[in-house]
Amino acid sequence: MSIEVRSISKQFGNHTALDNVSLTFPDGKLTALLGPSGCGKTTLLRIIAGLEHPDSGDVYLGGENALAHHVRDRQVGFVFQHYALFRHMSVFENIAFGLRVRPRKERLSNEAIRKRVIRLLELVQLDWLADRRPTALSGGQRQRIALARALAIEPRVLLLDEPFGALDATVRKELRQWLRRLHEEIRVTSLFVTHDQDEALEVADEVVIMNRGSVHQTGAPAEVYARPATPFVYGFLGNVNLFRGRVQDGVLQTGSCRVGVPGHLGNGGSDDIAYVRPQDIQLERYTPGTDGIVVELERSHAIGPVAQLVLRRRDTQETIEVVMATERFGELQLKARETLVARPTRVHIFPAGQA
Repeated sequence: MSIEVRSISKQFGNHTALDNVSLTFPDGKLTALLGPSGCGKTTLLRIIAGLEHPDSGDVYLGGENALAHHVRDRQVGFVFQHYALFRHMSVFENIAFGLRVRPRKERLSNEAIRKRVIRLLELVQLDWLADRRPTALSGGQRQRIALARALAIEPRVLLLDEPFGALDATVRKELRQWLRRLHEEIRVTSLFVTHDQDEALEVADEVVIMNRGSVHQTGAPAEVYARPATPFVYGFLGNVNLFRGRVQDGVLQTGSCRVGVPGHLGNGGSDDIAYVRPQDIQLERYTPGTDGIVVELERSHAIGPVAQLVLRRRDTQETIEVVMATERFGELQLKARETLVARPTRVHIFPAGQA
């Protein structure tokens, strides 16, 4: 079922949580709301669920205006960051809770509830824990039970608020892979809130990037990473080096160095900022007169498949981060304090006023 929000605004005192946000979430897709803390993503999720009411705007679920319906009538499954499981109930009864509190005329028989709960426990691969209490479970297990409870009511949409935020890094990675597989099986239109870029890019079909109550970009993970629409998106999706200067006729003059930036004509009359990811910089040993940024290797860290280097510009004393394959780093046999030339291979230019 599709989800659409139109011109949603929400104010908390003097703080603008959402500023005229309009979005359409594809039917059957898993969409990540990504952004820093306080950007408005959780507020938007709660408005869709009916836990908050917008100051203005509308929410449509399957083409029907959801604001006219109480939260219990929206058929929305909500998974909280801190599980919100009932500690005095067994795992089985936690999952069954939403089914047992339905009005009598809508309530399933005890046998039908039992079958659905068992099916969900099998789906989340925890059927062997049905009689345990939540306090006896690990964090990852509790989150999977919380997800099973949300699915028990057969929601039209599934909303997850920082579902893995309370877990350690290893468990987070395992669970996001599991969530991706689960979504491919159930195909419920789902939104999840996260501030973890890797999580959003790995799990989601679509990514919505937000900051300060506004949407900066939407698109498939590969699209938003490769073609960021704004400086904020570029900087938020992974590490980035900034080179300030002026572009004219495909050449960036930055400090005392010249760097070719094909495809960027510029006018030479205004300040520009080149955004370059650490993996998009080539290094070679310094030769006088070569175009590029003259740097000195300050330190390096080569463990595993990737080597990380920190360079210092000779002209501005700014640092530059570079990553390359450990094998390539070994071939170059670079030494600390060695003078090199850094040459960006993929550059995105923004006018300084947009940064």
